[in-house]
Amino acid sequence: MPHFDLPLDQLRQYAPTVAEPADFDAFWRATLAAAAEHPVLVDVRPEPTHLRLVDTWDVTFAGYGGDPVRAWYTRPAGADGPLPVVVEYVGYGRGRGLPHERLTWPVAGYAHLLMDARGQSGHHAAGDTPDPRAGAPGGPWPVTWGILAPEDYYYRRLITDAVRAVQAARALPGVDPGRVVAAGNSQGGGIALAVAGLVDDLAALITTAPFLCHVQRAIEITDAEPYGEIARYLAADRTAEDAVRRTLSYVDGVTFARRAVAPAHFGVGLRDTVCPPSTVFAAHNQYGAANGRPEPPRRAMHVYPFNGHEGGEAVQVRRQLAWLAGVLAAPGDVAGPATDTTEESA
Repeated sequence: MPHFDLPLDQLRQYAPTVAEPADFDAFWRATLAAAAEHPVLVDVRPEPTHLRLVDTWDVTFAGYGGDPVRAWYTRPAGADGPLPVVVEYVGYGRGRGLPHERLTWPVAGYAHLLMDARGQSGHHAAGDTPDPRAGAPGGPWPVTWGILAPEDYYYRRLITDAVRAVQAARALPGVDPGRVVAAGNSQGGGIALAVAGLVDDLAALITTAPFLCHVQRAIEITDAEPYGEIARYLAADRTAEDAVRRTLSYVDGVTFARRAVAPAHFGVGLRDTVCPPSTVFAAHNQYGAANGRPEPPRRAMHVYPFNGHEGGEAVQVRRQLAWLAGVLAAPGDVAGPATDTTEESA
């Protein structure tokens, strides 16, 4: 797939006006306040893994509406003292899988909470969290569940779960509650970006090819899933466009990005038809623009000109590790810088 989106020099300046509902902040304040009425931790129990270098717990926490959400909590075995924790969100159609599948962050010395995605088990990786509130009018795919009204939309529930995962992580033993990182790729990257816009004391954000950014453009320029599922739904229900566009405006990553304050690390492939590069740059370029702080947050972007949705893969992870070490370094520690730059990668 050759480049199909804007040229890189235009992408670096791309800062479109994204439709923002007048009650966006009130909507999310009310949603999160309702979730906060439920105690966050429901159950924490050791999980046997036969891995000697990490310890894992099966965690259940209360998400949207108090619904039980599952997660894996993993730490370096025998680690002393509270650790920074990376709260990770999974890609579209994935569940939390098995605890030995994602070990990068605990092996690097961090605590790690991997949140399940309600209702998405069975597409690419197994999960253990149903979505008991599915069933509102909409299409057959997660991205279209309840899409006719923001109050019913699936991503209202998933984003709320994600904020509650941060709260659950802070309540777990062995976690430094002042050093919580939101992380993810694709859908997980979009959810992490939403969390950065809703939680004002995160230590950092790590997001690659984030989904749900500049959604109005995405559904017009790509047919790749998941955006293509929205287009197919609208092709079948020709009267739903106004309602769908209104719903999507409540979950757009650009609007969340504008409110974020944490240092952020982005990545994008210029041949990505799943999450088109212009949608990612729209969030990156406006990150922190409306957070009310006198100085913009630090941010970095790595660009992969010849890659699609896979982006930088292991190379990007190596860069994330180096960048996060710099962000979290205590005064006097030796670590790489957390730069404010757009860096093009070969």
